[in-house]
Amino acid sequence: VQLQASGGGLVQPGGSLRLSCSAAMDASGRTFDNYALGWFRQAPGKEREFVATINWSGSMTSYADSVKGRFAISRDNAKKTVYLQMNSLKPEDTAVYYCALDSYGVEPTSDARDYDYWGQGTLVTVSS
Repeated sequence: VQLQASGGGLVQPGGSLRLSCSAAMDASGRTFDNYALGWFRQAPGKEREFVATINWSGSMTSYADSVKGRFAISRDNAKKTVYLQMNSLKPEDTAVYYCALDSYGVEPTSDARDYDYWGQGTLVTVSS
């Protein structure tokens, strides 16, 4: 499985961005909708932290307290893509954002150790 994240960029405080992460599945026969997905971020000089997660069908989501009410995770299984809609962005949201896939689970999880496939990251900078 390969994950490709995109959509990062420079945005002013209070602005919005939508990140996308597309999956290229392997030849195992497993399909994209078999897996839970997540978004994590890593700010300069800080450890990677959980942002949001979604279950296999999109019916269950969970968020870090720092983004709750501002960010929304969603998925389109037909397009093999997971999204992160980010609104009311703050300077402290500046980070490299990573998408991740849990090939052993279908339910949402905030634990980075549960994810075994990671995208390359996309940089989000919130600054005036």
